[in-house]
Amino acid sequence: MRAEMVAPAWMHEQITAEEYESWSEEQCAGIEIVDGMVVVSPSASKRHNRLARILANALDAAAGPAWNADTDFDVRLQDVPLTNRRPDVVVYRADTIDITPTRPEHVLLVAEVVSPGSETTDRIVKVDQYAKAGIGFYWRIEQAATGVPLVYTYVLDPATKIYRDGDVFTGVIKAEAPFPVEIDLGQI
Repeated sequence: MRAEMVAPAWMHEQITAEEYESWSEEQCAGIEIVDGMVVVSPSASKRHNRLARILANALDAAAGPAWNADTDFDVRLQDVPLTNRRPDVVVYRADTIDITPTRPEHVLLVAEVVSPGSETTDRIVKVDQYAKAGIGFYWRIEQAATGVPLVYTYVLDPATKIYRDGDVFTGVIKAEAPFPVEIDLGQI
């Protein structure tokens, strides 16, 4: 006897913002919505999560009272077709803490920690989506074979909606924009 697997409808049909908003937080965990389609992300490694947490904590401390930095929540890039991304780190306006969904105009910076399987998405796809949405800064953290992370920073050109290359840091980030911050990611 052979068991037949039946994929749930959400795996092969576009969902709307209204449908997604009816889902529980548990249903939304570990997924993103791209052009209305559910994209399932594998669980991140402990190293990945630690890098994201260290980065978020340092950005939160340096940002001042007008900004918060956090991990693991949706940023609604567009409503139709629905596109929600869940960046590893988001710096957002503190006065929008209770506003859902978080929208690009609430966000100053997003950061993605690249993992095996997310290389193309984090290096190409998300860069384009975040830029087109108007998010001012994008940081990409590469987990190098040496164990010391490389951090690539990008700054949005608002006229073209394309990111320009910013600084590249090895291990220790000493950034002046979007605000002064020093973060040692080499000591994980």
